[in-house]
Amino acid sequence: MNIKTDTKEKFTVITPQEATISANMTEELSNMLLSYLQKDIPHIVLNMNEVKSIDKSAAEQITMLQQQFYENNRSFVICALTPDVEALLDELELLEVMNVTPTESEAWDILQMEEIERELFSDEENN
Repeated sequence: MNIKTDTKEKFTVITPQEATISANMTEELSNMLLSYLQKDIPHIVLNMNEVKSIDKSAAEQITMLQQQFYENNRSFVICALTPDVEALLDELELLEVMNVTPTESEAWDILQMEEIERELFSDEENN
């Protein structure tokens, strides 16, 4: 799977360079994304602007991956969905449980807000 990565100070932007994410690409994508849970910069923005279609099982896997990140106190925001991918996610009722923004800039904002929330909750628990 061809992927572009752009590491920022607090997160990494992952942009699949494929028009289609098929079921057989899901394991490779999962392994690559899950590896970020162990890195110094564990937060992910998944920019889907190049993806024109996605297999149902791949969509479900991305949803589960996103949940795993949040369960591990990490952020995972999806942005720039193409209309066809957004329609499929909506049809599968996955869109409502995913953290999705229209633009990469808005995804950055969400990540920063979540980082502030984590710091605040951490402070509250320590007091």
